[in-house]
Amino acid sequence: MRLYSSKVSAGFPSPAQDHLEREISLDEILQIRAPHTYLVRAGGDSMIRAGIHDGDLMVVDRSREAEPGDIVIAAVNGEPTVKRLAKDGSQVVLRAENPRYAPRYILEGDELLVWGVVRYSVRCHEHG
Repeated sequence: MRLYSSKVSAGFPSPAQDHLEREISLDEILQIRAPHTYLVRAGGDSMIRAGIHDGDLMVVDRSREAEPGDIVIAAVNGEPTVKRLAKDGSQVVLRAENPRYAPRYILEGDELLVWGVVRYSVRCHEHG
């Protein structure tokens, strides 16, 4: 795949320079074939303000230690979810990026397993 060094205007077109920077692969950028990386599709609209929409493909890194602020793939009591990891004092919270959804506080007795940190999301813009 070719990577061009000039940026494409999202406003009015500019006289772009068609300067090929180098050949790259999506594998190189997204590390899709790395053994610690997997792909999973998003379902629902709880993460739309983070730019993750229903049907988007998420690139997940299971080798990274999740930190507050990271978007994670997790299971709470066996139920998988994608949410932003947060802390409220000493309490762990999974927050949606859509105000229609309440935060999920991890309570005593809950089992939280973090399956990885979302590094990228990929969306198809083709219609039809």
